Amino acid sequence: MSTMINVPAKLIVTLILVVSLGGCQAFQETEGAESHPELMGTGDLGLIIERATGSVLVINTSRHLVLGRVEGLGDLSHASVVYSRDARYGYVFGRDGGLTKVDLLTQTIADRIIQSGNSIGGAISQDGRFVAVSNYEPGGVKIFDSQTLALVTDVPANYTSGHSESGQSKTVGLVDAPGNQFVFSLFEAGEIWTLDMSDGSAEPTRFKAGKSPYDALITPDGRYYIAGLFGEDGLSMLDLWNPGQGVTEILPDYGKGEQKLPVYKMPHLEGWAIADGRAFVPAVGHHQVLVADTDTWSLIDRIPVQGQPVFVMASPDNRQIWVSFAHPNNDVVQVIDSQTHEIIRTLEPGDAVLHMEFTPRGEEVWVSARDSNRVTVYSTRTLEPVATLSAEKPSGIFFTSRAHALGL
Repeated sequence: MSTMINVPAKLIVTLILVVSLGGCQAFQETEGAESHPELMGTGDLGLIIERATGSVLVINTSRHLVLGRVEGLGDLSHASVVYSRDARYGYVFGRDGGLTKVDLLTQTIADRIIQSGNSIGGAISQDGRFVAVSNYEPGGVKIFDSQTLALVTDVPANYTSGHSESGQSKTVGLVDAPGNQFVFSLFEAGEIWTLDMSDGSAEPTRFKAGKSPYDALITPDGRYYIAGLFGEDGLSMLDLWNPGQGVTEILPDYGKGEQKLPVYKMPHLEGWAIADGRAFVPAVGHHQVLVADTDTWSLIDRIPVQGQPVFVMASPDNRQIWVSFAHPNNDVVQVIDSQTHEIIRTLEPGDAVLHMEFTPRGEEVWVSARDSNRVTVYSTRTLEPVATLSAEKPSGIFFTSRAHALGL
């Protein structure tokens, strides 16, 4: 004997629609039910810095969409971003000492503190528990709990000159490293420090480096930390697998002393491209990209380009090297073949190109043009634009894939 159940006609229609649409909205369309926001993951999201307005855009890389704008982040004239392990939260480091935790899903500020007078970027630890900030004023590094932004430890960058205390140094080139370490350089002190956060002690280990390190990078495998030197030629390298060997000098002819042309902006070492056993390095004072062998760290080639390089970045498959430039030639990007070292295309994304970011698998690259108020998305296969997005004075572009990469 069968039992008859009376089902409202509207619910029957809704269920039919749900089956045809894959069932993802089964409880959103029934009579009397409230609508819910669209569910989404964070793997294809990111933030674009709007440097003049103290705001960031939350973007979707798959759909080429701006999802929303978050305002009230302070001075973003030299801002950078790292992400929580689940890629939901972006930690934005502002030039005014602000550390802002942005929720990408709700597109709101989850927390914000002013932790110094002038800061220059930061990093998140390997296990995601700690966020470290590198400071110009008063100097040193502060480390915060990534959940609450509560201060965990303050590491003053005190140094001595001769036998007397000289004060605190500006800190630069802060990166995360394997073993739950942070590594950074001291500009005035000419040193490289490592902090082991695995036991929470945060006692620095100090290494003498060259004169006035101004920026640094860590290789993709987390082994080598390399600092650029403003005060002398060459670069300082620390092998984190063998720290007992101390700091060694590489590329002795690289640097400020070799410059033949005016330098309007120092290259960003984070933008170094390491591909196919070679490092592609922005020259200082030359319209060249230098190529070094990463086994011997010796110079093997010089690639002429149209201006002073600022960012030299490898696509994720290492086949292409994308180069941006300093003023006055900063309205173009050049693409180099990593095998032939030939320039294969010169692109014009707009006025004052400031940053580039590859999608996680490298099918596209997003390029910001500050003075054109836009971001252009290029296909790395065709080298043609596929989308443009409007933005207010855009600068840095940071995708959530950085949550799973060392040193970014």
